[in-house]
Amino acid sequence: MVSRRDLIRRRRRDGFVGRRSELSVFRESLECSPEDEAADFFFHVRGPGGVGKTTLVRRWEAIAGEHGAATAYVGDAVADAVEAMETIIGQLARQGHGTKEFDKALSAYRQRCHEAEAATTAPQGDGASQGAGSGERPGPGPSPGSVVVSQVGLAGLGLVPGAGPFVGAVDPAQVALGADRVRAAFAARFRNRDDAQMVLSPLQVLTPLFVRVVEEAAQRAGRVVLFFDTYEYTGAFLDVWLRDVLIEARYGELPAGVMVVAAGQSRLSPTVWSDHLDLVHELELEIFTEAEARQLLAAREIRDEQVIEVILRLSGRLPVLVHLLAEARPATAEDVGDPSGTAVERFLRWETDPTRRAAALACALPLELDEDICRLLNGEEGGAEVFDWLRRRPFVTDRSGRCRYHDVVRDAMLRLQRAQSPRQWQQQHTLLAEACAQRRLREEQGDDRTPQQWWQEQWWRECRLQETYHRLCAHPHRALPAALAELLHAYAHSPVTLRRWAQTLYRAGCDTDAPDVSRWGHDALAALEDGRDGIADVLSSLLASGKLDSGGRALAYALRGRERRDVRDVEPALADYAAALDLEPHLVRAHVGRAWMQMWKGCHDDALAGFARAIELAPHSADAYLFRGTTYTVMHRYDEALADYTRAIELAPGATVPRSNRGGLYARLGRYDEALADYDRVVALAPGRPSSHSDRGRVYARTGRFEEALADHDHAVELDAHDVWAYVTRSATYRYLGRFEEALTDLDRAIELKPDHAWPYVDRGETRRLQGRYEAALADLHRAVELAPRDAWTKLHRGRLYRLLGRYDDALSDLLPQERSDPANAWRPYEIALVWRVTNQPGWEAQLVRSEQLYRADPIEGFTSRTDPSAMLFLIPCALQDWAKAEQALENFLRTGPVTVRLRETMNDLEEAVTVFCLPSEPVQLLRRRMRQAMPG
Repeated sequence: MVSRRDLIRRRRRDGFVGRRSELSVFRESLECSPEDEAADFFFHVRGPGGVGKTTLVRRWEAIAGEHGAATAYVGDAVADAVEAMETIIGQLARQGHGTKEFDKALSAYRQRCHEAEAATTAPQGDGASQGAGSGERPGPGPSPGSVVVSQVGLAGLGLVPGAGPFVGAVDPAQVALGADRVRAAFAARFRNRDDAQMVLSPLQVLTPLFVRVVEEAAQRAGRVVLFFDTYEYTGAFLDVWLRDVLIEARYGELPAGVMVVAAGQSRLSPTVWSDHLDLVHELELEIFTEAEARQLLAAREIRDEQVIEVILRLSGRLPVLVHLLAEARPATAEDVGDPSGTAVERFLRWETDPTRRAAALACALPLELDEDICRLLNGEEGGAEVFDWLRRRPFVTDRSGRCRYHDVVRDAMLRLQRAQSPRQWQQQHTLLAEACAQRRLREEQGDDRTPQQWWQEQWWRECRLQETYHRLCAHPHRALPAALAELLHAYAHSPVTLRRWAQTLYRAGCDTDAPDVSRWGHDALAALEDGRDGIADVLSSLLASGKLDSGGRALAYALRGRERRDVRDVEPALADYAAALDLEPHLVRAHVGRAWMQMWKGCHDDALAGFARAIELAPHSADAYLFRGTTYTVMHRYDEALADYTRAIELAPGATVPRSNRGGLYARLGRYDEALADYDRVVALAPGRPSSHSDRGRVYARTGRFEEALADHDHAVELDAHDVWAYVTRSATYRYLGRFEEALTDLDRAIELKPDHAWPYVDRGETRRLQGRYEAALADLHRAVELAPRDAWTKLHRGRLYRLLGRYDDALSDLLPQERSDPANAWRPYEIALVWRVTNQPGWEAQLVRSEQLYRADPIEGFTSRTDPSAMLFLIPCALQDWAKAEQALENFLRTGPVTVRLRETMNDLEEAVTVFCLPSEPVQLLRRRMRQAMPG
C-alpha cells in the first residue's frame, strides 16, 4: 500500500510547484476511459514567455509516463511536418514501438529528395513560386522542405479554386498555381510516378504510415500522448497537418487513446481550428500567484521574509525569474542583490568564474547557439566545456545541440551588454554576421545558381536571416536598406518566409533599441494579418522610404502590382508593372504580370507581346506559356491555347494547373475523352486537392456519367468541407439531374462559406428559376449583381428572369451591352431578340442572325442549352422559320449524343420559341417527333 509519505515524496521529488488545477485536469483525462466521449484529448496551453508552459508540459509528460503512456515531445527544432513525424517516431521507437515501415519510407523520401536536388541543373524559371509572374532568371525549383511548407501553408490559408467569368479557363490558374508551381519543380526530375509522388506530396505518403505507428503504440501502451511545445512557432506549419491527423482523420483513423498537447504564446489559428474549438481544452497560464511563488521559494529553503520580498519584486512573479533568483538560495536580501541592479547581475551573481560569466553574456547574442558559435565567441580553448556548461543552465533550452536562451533572460543580457559596451556590442554582432556570411559564400562558390534560386534553399535562408539580424544589431541604420530589400525577396518567396523575416526585423529593432527597424518588422507582421491591403500599404511605404536601390524598387513595384492584380485592380496594377520595367527591363515577373493585366483589360495583342517577351527572357518558364494559353482561350484561339498548355505541361510535367486548363478546354470543345485523360492525371498528381475531383466530376456530368460525377463531387466535399467550389460544382450536377433541393442545400452552404462571392448566388437563382420560384430567384440575382456590378454574365441571367416576369424594360437594361460585356457572347443577342419580339420592337431578326454568327464562330460547349452551340444553332433557325436549316441543325445536335437532361431542356427551349416567335405548328411538330424518337427509353 502506498503511504502518505510516499505521495509527499513523489509530489516534491522534482520541485514542481503550483499549477494544481492544471495537473489535476490532465491526470483526470489520463484516468478516464479513452472511449468516454466527454474525455479531453486535445489540450492547448497558452501564456506569455517565462510563464512556465514548457515546465508544465514536461511535468505532464512525466505524469503520462507514470500512467504507462507512450509519449513524444516536439519543440521548435523541427522545420516542417515531416521532421515532426520523424521526431515523434524516433521517440516512440526508443520506447519499444516498431517503426520499420515508416523508417523505410522516410529513408526513401530523403534519398529521393537528395536525388532531386542533385539533378536540379536544368534552367527553370524561379517565378514558379511567385503568383502569376515568373522569376528574373531561369533555375532549379525549390527544396523538398519548401514543398512541404507550401503544401501545408497553402492549405492552411484556404486557397481553393472557385468559379469565375471564364468558367474553367481562368480560375484554376489564379488560385491553385502557387502550390502547383512548387510541385512542378520536382515532378520533372522523376519518371517513376511513386518517386515523384513521394517528393511532391510527402505528407500523403508518410502520414498514413505515421498514423499506423501511433495506432500500434496506442494499442500496446493504452495511451499515446504527443506534446508540441513552442507552438507559437511550429503551429504556422503544423496546424493544418495536426488538424487533419487528429480531427479530420484524413490519413487514417487514430484510436481514442491518442492525446495531443500544444503549448505556445498565441491562440490557436481561427482559420484552421474555428470549427473544432469545442474539442479543445484551453488552458491559459498566468504568472505565479504569490502563494505559488512562495511555495517554490520554500522548496528551495528560502524562508527569510526580506529575501522573499526582494525576489518577488524583482521577478514580478514570472516563474522563470523566480526560479533563477532562487537557484543560489540567497540567505539575505543583500545576497539577492541591490533591487536597482540589473536582472543579469542577479542571474549570474552566484557564478564566480569570470570566463563563464562572460561566456553566458556573449552567447546571449545569437538567436540560436551551437558549439561552433560558442567557440567563435569564446575562443577555441575551452569552447566545448563552456558550451556544455551553458546548455545545462536553467534559462537555456537544449534541442540536440542547438540551444536557445529563454527570452526573458536573453532580453536582460542584451540590454546589459548594449549599455555597458556599445563598441563591443557592435564588434561581436559583426563577428557573428561575418561568420554567417562566410558559411553562405562557401556554399555559393562555384555554384551558378542565381540569388533568386538560392532563396529556394531553406538552410541558405536561415543563414541569411541570421546574418541580417546581426548586421542590424551591429549597425541598424546602415544595414536597414539591405534588410528591407531582403524583406521583399522574402515575400517574393512566400508569405511564410516574409513572416520569418518580419519577425527577425522586429526582434533586431527591439534588441538594439532601433525603433525604425522594429517598426518595419511590426508593420510587415500587421500587414500579413490584414491581408492584401496591408501588404500593399507596406510596399507603398517601402517605395516612399527612399531606402531601396533601383533593383529593390523594381521588385517592390512588381510585388505591389501582383497584389493589385489579384484583386483585379487593373489600371493601378498596370502602372506598377510599368514602373518596375522602367527600372528593370528584364524583370520577367513584371512582364508576365503586366501581360496578364492587359489580357484582363481586353488588350489581347499587347498581352501576347508581353508573354512573348517573357518567354524570350525565360524560355523555360512554364508560367508564361500557361498564362498565354489562357489569353488565347479568351481570344477563342483554341488551337494556339492547346499548344501553349501542352508546352507548359512539357516544361512542368508534375504541375496540375496546365493540365486542368487543357482539360477544361478539351471539355468545352466537346473532346471529353481527352479532357478526362487530363483530369485523371490531375487527380493522380493531387489526389488530396478537392478541385481535382470537382473538375473531373463536371466532365463526367456533361457526358451523362452522373454516378461517377457525384462520387467525385462527394469526395471533394469530404476532402475539404470548406471548399466552396466543391459545393458549387456538385450543385450543378444535382440541378442537371433535377434534384433541386439538394442543389439548393449545397448552394446555401457555399454562400454561408463565401457570402461575398457572386457566383453561388447566380447558381442559386438559376436553380430557383428552374423551380418556378421567380421572385426568390430574382432576389439572389440582385445580390449577385450587387457583389459583381460589372459582371455581364450575372446581368444576363437577371435579364432573362426579368423577361420571364414580364419586366421587359428591366430586362433590356441588363441585356444591352454593358461596360465590360464580352462582345462575342452569343447568348445575349438571342435574349434581346426574345424581348424585342414579345414587345413588337423591330430588329429582333438581326439579333437572331448575330447570335447565330457568334455561336457558329465559338464552338465552345457549355453546361446548359444556352451555352451549347449545337443546341442553339438548331433553335435559332426555328425562330427564323428556316425549316430546312433547322432540320439539318437538329441532326447535327443529335449526333453530339446529348444526354437526356440536355435533350429535354432543348425541347423546352423550342416550346418557348414557338410561343414567343409565333411559329407554325406543322414544321414544329415534325421536329418534336424527331426529338422524342431520340429520347432514351
